[in-house]
Amino acid sequence: MVENRHTSGSKKVLITALIAGLVGGGISAGTVAFFANNNQQVQQTSNVKVEDSKVKGEASATKAFNKVSGAVVSVLNIQSQGRSVSDLFGVADDDSGKSSDKTASEGSGVIYKKSGNEAYIVTNNHVVSGAKKLQILMSDGTKVSAKLVGTDEMTDLAVLKIDASDVKEVASFADSSQLEPGQTALAIGSPLGSEYATSVTEGIISAPKREISAENEDGKSLGKATVIQTDAAINPGNSGGPLINLAGQVVGINSMKLSGSGDGTSVEGMGFAIPANTVTKVISELEQNGKVTRPSLGISLVDLDNVSAQDQKDTLKLPADASGVVVMKVSNGSAAAAAGLKQYDVITKLDKTNVTDASSLRDALYQHKVGDKVQVSYYRDGKMQTTTVHLTKTQ
Repeated sequence: MVENRHTSGSKKVLITALIAGLVGGGISAGTVAFFANNNQQVQQTSNVKVEDSKVKGEASATKAFNKVSGAVVSVLNIQSQGRSVSDLFGVADDDSGKSSDKTASEGSGVIYKKSGNEAYIVTNNHVVSGAKKLQILMSDGTKVSAKLVGTDEMTDLAVLKIDASDVKEVASFADSSQLEPGQTALAIGSPLGSEYATSVTEGIISAPKREISAENEDGKSLGKATVIQTDAAINPGNSGGPLINLAGQVVGINSMKLSGSGDGTSVEGMGFAIPANTVTKVISELEQNGKVTRPSLGISLVDLDNVSAQDQKDTLKLPADASGVVVMKVSNGSAAAAAGLKQYDVITKLDKTNVTDASSLRDALYQHKVGDKVQVSYYRDGKMQTTTVHLTKTQ
């Protein structure tokens, strides 16, 4: 459709130009004497010059883009082609007698590390999901094969590995906790596929730490995700590409956009990126283990804000200013059970971090590793208590 619109537009321009030429020719044929008598005037009005641009030097956005663009790549997800109509009649899709592999989808990625003869790329888990093979289209047009190192569905991150011989540039990460609303952000990637590789859009950081509901490709809830919100244009194919600051540092990995609300309202300028501080932790573990092992308390819970004030007072016996999460179930054999936590305990703090809801509890928990011992503060029957939990891995 884009090509058709461009083609249609070109025809309109061409037709307009031809009509203008014919009309102009008719005019000049009938007014030769006029132009001959006013030749000096014509020369004066036709000498339109192009001046030097008054914009001197590279813009900040241009410098930032040039610093990192060589490390931004397209990620091609290649899958086996399903049975086609020709298969039903015993006709092969190619001369080999076998069905050919096809590029099922395309996304973006960024090279963040070179180690010996290998280079590492971070992208989104959903970009590589279901791939039989993976190929990388470098910024200079070179195409290389990639190997999947590891994936993490919960954060939607994946790490790939390629031969480092074709890698000339590596991106660096910035501390995403230092982001502030209003800071300029650039999104780089391959919107709509590699045909538009290394496209750049500019916007601002709308919110450095926004909590949204996350789902996997099957629609299964993954809980709350803490992301960077930006209004830099993010389109299909941008997934896995970097969100950078004006210093050319990666502050996040673009992951998703909100295009509509539940009531059908159209939405513009709401894109989300995984914060660099989250990315660096996850990809380090993916490099080492191919997966992320997370600690678990072994409880199901509900935010205290979702409990009525009357129940907070009568059933949980809490003070009026209490905040936290209510333990609804403790799994047998879990870390929480071993520490003595029970149903209706209200967790308010994990070590020195205040717990206000399930998201803050998860964030505090994931700052620790399996095997760590953490102190949990909680209300039971209106009395504040503490216990030590020996963290085990998520089942």
